[in-house]
Amino acid sequence: MTPIRLMSGFFTVGGWTLMSRVLGFVRDAMILAYLGTGPLYQAYVVAFRLPNMFRRFFAEGAFNMAFVPMFSKRLEGEQDPDGFASDAFAGLATVLIILTLLAMAAMPWLIYGLASGFAGQEQFGLSVEFGRIAFPYILFISLAALLSGMLNAAGRFAAAAAAPVLLNILLVSAMAGAAWIGGDIARALVWAIPVAGVVQFALLWIAARRAGFALKLKRPRLTPDMRRLIKVAIPAALAGGVVQVNLLVGQQVASYFDKAVGWLFAADRLYQLPLGVVGIAVGVVLLPDLSRRLQAHDEAGAKTALSRAAEVSLALTIPAAVALVIVPFPLVSVLFERGAATVDDTAAIAVAVAIYGLGLPAFVLQKILQPVFFAREDTRRPFHYAVVSMVVNAALAIGLAPVIGWIAPAIATTVAAWLMVALLRVGARQYGDVARFDGRFHSRIWRMVIASAVMGLALWWANVALSPFLGLDWWRALALVVLIAIGMISYFGVAHLIGAIKISEVRQALGRSR
Repeated sequence: MTPIRLMSGFFTVGGWTLMSRVLGFVRDAMILAYLGTGPLYQAYVVAFRLPNMFRRFFAEGAFNMAFVPMFSKRLEGEQDPDGFASDAFAGLATVLIILTLLAMAAMPWLIYGLASGFAGQEQFGLSVEFGRIAFPYILFISLAALLSGMLNAAGRFAAAAAAPVLLNILLVSAMAGAAWIGGDIARALVWAIPVAGVVQFALLWIAARRAGFALKLKRPRLTPDMRRLIKVAIPAALAGGVVQVNLLVGQQVASYFDKAVGWLFAADRLYQLPLGVVGIAVGVVLLPDLSRRLQAHDEAGAKTALSRAAEVSLALTIPAAVALVIVPFPLVSVLFERGAATVDDTAAIAVAVAIYGLGLPAFVLQKILQPVFFAREDTRRPFHYAVVSMVVNAALAIGLAPVIGWIAPAIATTVAAWLMVALLRVGARQYGDVARFDGRFHSRIWRMVIASAVMGLALWWANVALSPFLGLDWWRALALVVLIAIGMISYFGVAHLIGAIKISEVRQALGRSR
């Protein structure tokens, strides 16, 4: 087989994802500064999350988890991968066009289903308007996701990883332009969303052509391959989108508390930075690699790939989780507290960030463990685990809300994430030794925990020492930079000393195929 360079692909996807998330923070900071956390912001949150929810199901859920393994195996076996992709493209486009038309007609009911607490308030009408404008984004971004899957299966990760950068560039530009001419910033922001979808699709279509893929536009056909794809994709859609479903349940609960939808959304954006850079990046690269190795009967290589993906992910995720729990207030204050966003908003968002931080390793582990099943075209077991996780999430979010208020959804999401990991870990045992982490992983994971604990103590001490500066507008950004530097030096220094991370291995991995 032609191997995928696992570590090189991880750093390629992670690097572009980091750039996208940094621009995403610029975007979110501008939105909060211009719109605050009032009706316009809450309407934007619901309208933007709506097509993204369906994107996670149709694109990153069904087609990343079902299409990629099937396409990878055809690519590895030279079994007409272009024909298979063309049929999938035609079928997906047809479903998405119908879905888009139905959703735009039924938008008031969709908004009520997502945020019934908005009923009778200004943000309900705004959410319907913004939702109709933004929803066509799903058509273009889901087709772009299929093209991304083709490129990823071939070991070409750059274009697919770079595409989200365009979304944030366009949204930031739209807001800046509207502010400069004195226009309607909120509507400029929302109209830029479907435009960004078209641009991302165009970029990936060109990239796929340059990679040698020849997609043909044809009418949809229900071939045996498409029947198999649908059979695998339906449970994959739910299993791959469980985090989004849990967040949407939380949004429904939060809509009954003033400003809570905006607070949880901002907190979600913050913890999504390490999740995107680490968890999603590794998942994107690991799935086609496992699929192709299993097709080539390279079980030893599959186990090594799984173990190195988990090792690298947790080496970065565990300290990130500790930082989110220890110093959420300085992070939120510097990133979001300006313009119409107040210190009260910062305090509320910081609480949610700390709770999501406790679940961050679980969110990342899901991205590592799910490919163990999906690479074998087994989507039913993850689907069953997802159902259990969602039931627990809904029960906790709804049950705790009358007792502890708007923060209940964040607690429920974190608990449900760890439950999902436990179920995936137990379920993977059926595949034998190839689905287990190797001895090197087990020897290093506890060292990562120790290094992260030392970093947490250093951050706590530094946060106390720098607290007088964190309350000053001109100094808080510099104080945060100092906190980040202390955290990185303490973690990587201790990790290197006790053998949790070896820089030489990372350099070596980047220079060879895995």
